Amino acid sequence: MKEQGVKEKRSSASPRVRGWCPGAWRPMATGDGLLVRVRPPLGRLTRARMLSLCEAAETWGSGLIELTRRANLQLRGVSEAGWPELMAFLVEHGLAAQDAAAERRPALLLAPEWREGDATHEAARLLERRLADWPALPDKWGLALDAGPAPVLGDVPADLRLERSVEGGLMVRADGRDLATPVADVEAAVALLTRLAHWFVDSGGLAAGRMRRLTAPLPGWAAATAARAESSDDTPILPPGTHPHGRVVGLPFGRAPASALRAVLHDDITGVRVTPWRRLLLEGEHASTRDAALIHDACDPRLAMDACPGAPFCAQASVATQGLAQALAERRSEGPGESAAGRLHISGCAKGCARSGPAEVCLTGRDGRYDLILGGRADDTPVATGLGESDAIEYLETRDALRL
Repeated sequence: MKEQGVKEKRSSASPRVRGWCPGAWRPMATGDGLLVRVRPPLGRLTRARMLSLCEAAETWGSGLIELTRRANLQLRGVSEAGWPELMAFLVEHGLAAQDAAAERRPALLLAPEWREGDATHEAARLLERRLADWPALPDKWGLALDAGPAPVLGDVPADLRLERSVEGGLMVRADGRDLATPVADVEAAVALLTRLAHWFVDSGGLAAGRMRRLTAPLPGWAAATAARAESSDDTPILPPGTHPHGRVVGLPFGRAPASALRAVLHDDITGVRVTPWRRLLLEGEHASTRDAALIHDACDPRLAMDACPGAPFCAQASVATQGLAQALAERRSEGPGESAAGRLHISGCAKGCARSGPAEVCLTGRDGRYDLILGGRADDTPVATGLGESDAIEYLETRDALRL
């Protein structure tokens, strides 16, 4: 183990950034086969569709279902030979678009507590009908529809955002800008989102890739003058447990066996809403089934931890993250909170797929060992290098870093 206080150049064997996200029509080859991603319409699946996804995971995949930071669901371990049959099943059951062109449209991420007919829901319905006329945009482009009383999707990647201003009105914000353009209603918001998407392309956005990397000033017709409503950093978002819509359950490190999800899909559930926080909102669920493979307690230490699949599931990971993540979770104090200041991130490589922002403690895999980063991202300068799993546990315990 090597501690250091100066910047060290990373290994030349850097992880490969693909620049695109997998889908159903465009799966990605990983360490355990093809990764097939499902984008739930309006961030919601009916109970029947969720059960169909569980069947697909067990029939064509490894049996695991993962929930991503962009509120997508994905299957792992799909073989190339089995993928065509899986795709036919997904399309038949409404889990994939009818063609690849529809899947390439910008992703819509909805604040999961939307209600029928509210601004978030209405904007999503209008956009669903109009996105076919949008210009071709980079693969990772997306929209966050976050028009509740206070924003909740601020830390989730998106390029254009529909939010509320401090005065309570609707506004459209280009990602990376502090201020937003006020709009009169949902129809005006969708029109402005559409116009800004065309402006992004016309202003060199395809070369920039993402809205926050585009340095061109906003056009005069989209003058940004409104500040967004304050979000509460003290209240965890959708903690596991009872909820006005039903019940919230967490997926440990973003993954769970299909059998565990099927066990909580009781007959009185009307639907399942996905979230970017590795938890599901079960609509109308009143039964008390508590499958041990899911998180049901708001004080579970794993809620303040981020861990990617790691090796052997991911070909770019040089370490097996899941076992270390579970071992560290068992040693952490209960109820550590969910703020960024108290998070623990275990990443199989420097890409940091499980968490793009900083964490108080980050362990990054490199050449089969771990680098330790404090208060940074997976690709930041480490304070210690070459740690094995036992070294990492001992290092954190002796410095009391597990009591975050």
